[in-house]
Amino acid sequence: MDSESLLIKDFPESERPRERFVQKGPESLSTHELIAILLRTGTKDESVLQLSNRLIKHFEGLRLLKDATLDEITSIKGIGTAKAIQVLAAVEIGRRISNLTYEERYSIRSPEDGANYVMHDMRFLSQEHFVCLYLNTKNQVLSKQTVFIGSLNASIVHPREVFKEALKRSAASVICVHNHPSGDPTPSREDIEVTKRLGECGKIIGIEVLDHLIIGENKFVSLKEKGYL
Repeated sequence: MDSESLLIKDFPESERPRERFVQKGPESLSTHELIAILLRTGTKDESVLQLSNRLIKHFEGLRLLKDATLDEITSIKGIGTAKAIQVLAAVEIGRRISNLTYEERYSIRSPEDGANYVMHDMRFLSQEHFVCLYLNTKNQVLSKQTVFIGSLNASIVHPREVFKEALKRSAASVICVHNHPSGDPTPSREDIEVTKRLGECGKIIGIEVLDHLIIGENKFVSLKEKGYL
């Protein structure tokens, strides 16, 4: 069979973009293979890889493609409105990511900053929520994740769950937060045990636990300030 007439199903699985994406990650794919994933299907005359390659050649690479209009992309044979919108949506997402700035991230310089960041969301919760704030080297919030919901227990709030997201985000440090539905933020024995355990694990991993805040009714307690970290 002539290689030019190959359809995507005729390629070995190891050479198909989606399968390689899963097995080796997106960095293993070429630009036209990534775009082929967006286009999803080719035409009766060419595979999606050939269509994607033709699209890239038409715009002489990503530099011109990033500024292409819907009409310009749909003028290419084999690319309809739906396919063009998928490509343009991906381009716009990339543009927005590249325009993100650190100034848009909330900075935490004190226990008060951390408490203010979560107080509105956590002060009225009817159950205990254990939340982690993952910070970069400038103490700016990279991510906020709810790790556990329910009564705090040292055996339930596992360090693995706390630090898994920290490693994923390449966080420099973490601030742990949980609420007391009673409104009284006085730390319990379990609160103190969890704090010490997480602090010790953080030292081993190299991701500092900066604080553990307990949120009550418009007030909070910092276990760092209490000397437990």
